Amino acid sequence: MCAQPTDRLRIWTTPEALHIDVRDLEPPEPMLAILQLIDGDKVETCLIAHLDREPIFLYPELNERGWAFEMLRETGDPHSAEHEVRLRMVRP
Repeated sequence: MCAQPTDRLRIWTTPEALHIDVRDLEPPEPMLAILQLIDGDKVETCLIAHLDREPIFLYPELNERGWAFEMLRETGDPHSAEHEVRLRMVRP
């Protein structure tokens, strides 16, 4: 099944999760966009964030909210435009 974007914010749904692509945003915008989704009860069970760097400042915020998370994969050279980090977050 092909995922389809649902709006201009690069948010889409697949059978496994809600996805958000924040790779083109400057810090702290990726973290704020992710927290806005989870704090706004828009995520039913699982959120997968597509990032261009590891979100180290997001981890304490997720811990504080009781969300479990895991790095799914990291691809490409960290210094290239093709670099992608995928973080899976699960509602408690």
